[in-house]
Amino acid sequence: MLAMLAGEPGGVSLPRLCKRLGVRMSVLLRELAWIGEDAIGDHPAPGWVRVEAHGESSLAVLTERGRERLRSGRDAD
Repeated sequence: MLAMLAGEPGGVSLPRLCKRLGVRMSVLLRELAWIGEDAIGDHPAPGWVRVEAHGESSLAVLTERGRERLRSGRDAD
């Protein structure tokens, strides 16, 4: 997912990302929760992806921390 988002500097709409990954929205939202910017309980968030609202659409955008993760060679799906 990080590599896919790296090729889209303006972000990708969540429905389009679901289609590209071949997953349901519920699966995508769980994945985004784990790799996003918000902590889950006592677990700090890695902050690799940010979900931004643009009008009625939500876009997944790779953050600088996500780009650093890709550069380090530890790609996350």
